Amino acid sequence: MEEERKEVEKAQKPKKRMSKEEKKKKKKIITRTFFTMIAIIIVIFVGLIVNDYIILDNKKTNLVINNKNVTSNLKNDILIEDDIIYLSKPDVANFFDKYIYDEKETNQIITTYGKKIATIGFEENIIMINGSEKRIYAHAIQKDGIEYLPISEMKDVYDIEIQNIEKTNVITMDSMDREQKRAIVSSNLPVKASTNIIAKTTDRIKKGDSVLVVSSDQGYTKIRTENGKVGYVKSDKLENEYVVREAMIEEKQVQGKINLIWDYYSKYGSAPDRSGTSIDGVNVVSPAFFYLDEKGNLKENIGNKGKAYIEWAHKNGYKVWPMVSNAEVATKSLSITSNIMNSYEKRQQLIEELVNACVKYKLDGINVDFENMKQEDKDMYSRFIIELTPRLKEIGLVTSVDVTAPDGGETWSMCFDRHVIGNVADYIVFMAYDEYGVSSTKPGTTAGYDWVKLSLTKFLQTEEIEADKIILAVPFYTRVWTTDSTGKSTSKTASMKSLNDILPDDVEKKWDEDLKQNYVEYTEDGNKKQVWIEDLDSLKAKISLIMDHNLAGIGCWQKGMETDDVWGMIKEALD
Repeated sequence: MEEERKEVEKAQKPKKRMSKEEKKKKKKIITRTFFTMIAIIIVIFVGLIVNDYIILDNKKTNLVINNKNVTSNLKNDILIEDDIIYLSKPDVANFFDKYIYDEKETNQIITTYGKKIATIGFEENIIMINGSEKRIYAHAIQKDGIEYLPISEMKDVYDIEIQNIEKTNVITMDSMDREQKRAIVSSNLPVKASTNIIAKTTDRIKKGDSVLVVSSDQGYTKIRTENGKVGYVKSDKLENEYVVREAMIEEKQVQGKINLIWDYYSKYGSAPDRSGTSIDGVNVVSPAFFYLDEKGNLKENIGNKGKAYIEWAHKNGYKVWPMVSNAEVATKSLSITSNIMNSYEKRQQLIEELVNACVKYKLDGINVDFENMKQEDKDMYSRFIIELTPRLKEIGLVTSVDVTAPDGGETWSMCFDRHVIGNVADYIVFMAYDEYGVSSTKPGTTAGYDWVKLSLTKFLQTEEIEADKIILAVPFYTRVWTTDSTGKSTSKTASMKSLNDILPDDVEKKWDEDLKQNYVEYTEDGNKKQVWIEDLDSLKAKISLIMDHNLAGIGCWQKGMETDDVWGMIKEALD
């Protein structure tokens, strides 16, 4: 009862009144807080209005490529003259063709994209696409020292559709090989720049409008309006979504790992007769069908036996990617190849002849095996591959290009731009042999595991080539090294299948863990003999690199040098 009485007295006790100063101070705090909140609301409101104004009334031409506004990435303004849309060459390089090229010989611009190579000049309204002439309504121009291409006249080259939305100063470009979906808007609503609670409005859409659907996530859908504006709306505000255009997916010609064998014979020989036989696990054969003669002309060594070879290969389910080589004129290949690579007309002539031969003989691809080239021609050889690949793609053929290890001589190794070749061609073939080759004066292995692994790492990391584009080529041969009493060393090639007949019966093999090879050393006729052996074990170790790095597959040089048991091992290792 006492506690209750105290509580009642406490409640009845008069409260202390606030002084005038305290009341004045409190009122001041409330007023300041009120006006601060009003100011924040005004800033947000004005900001949204300004954002709307900037987005909807921007006088600068906006460029939207595949539903992404890339205006901020433009290096030069878009030009529109007589309804022709011009994009600067640097911007074409940035968005479509980073290998776009000024051909000084003909004063034309050469551009490649997908399955197309096109040339356009600065005077005539003509464009050449994959060797066919087409009349257009404009040509390339120069303005303030900058080259511009009439991209609205080059839609076929870049496989795009273009729309110029003058009302909003937006140009849209959409790739024809991508999926396109549309939906109908179910109510009037703003399109927001993001999914945040407070986000600027990029456009306003009305009930019944049709919009492009870009993507959907967590209750929001990214769309593009008829005004070319990109933004977000709530997914439940869209209905009747439908596909306008299906995505075009290009399937690889060979499913699974490539298992390629070179079937080499010289220009004096002819294609081998393999009728009635098969090669277990192989899915690509590369016969020596094409070579350059001493004048740089493309010659073919096919004939009736070659035709029978193609028929045999296709009957067994093998793709035929014949080799085109410049090695038949090895002593003159430097000048011959240089002469072709440095002339646009000669490059195109060679490409045209290759394409025609592929169609004539129903081939599946080409294996380009150019070696012994000038280091200064590296970029022009890349141009050849850049210009060849789309012509072959157009008719469904594969381009594979042989290259050596990254470190080596000027005409053997430094003549390749592996990054460009690996980016452009369907496959880049690393010829992982001749670590110590025919020109070496010091004995050594033909293809040590450690060297192959190190070189492969450079392909992947330094050259930045995608793993699934690299074919690792291994040797079916080794070298028998002879060092005489003066210390001079020479070598002779020995195939895998002939090695047992060459080595003495009592020779002791020693396994080298770094090279992952058996090594033998013995004396014959007073000379020191050394052999780093290629056998099932050494090959299996190198093939493990294919699986470890998920490479495209294997290439083997060459048919006829192997032992019979090698094919089962390769097939099992790749599987």
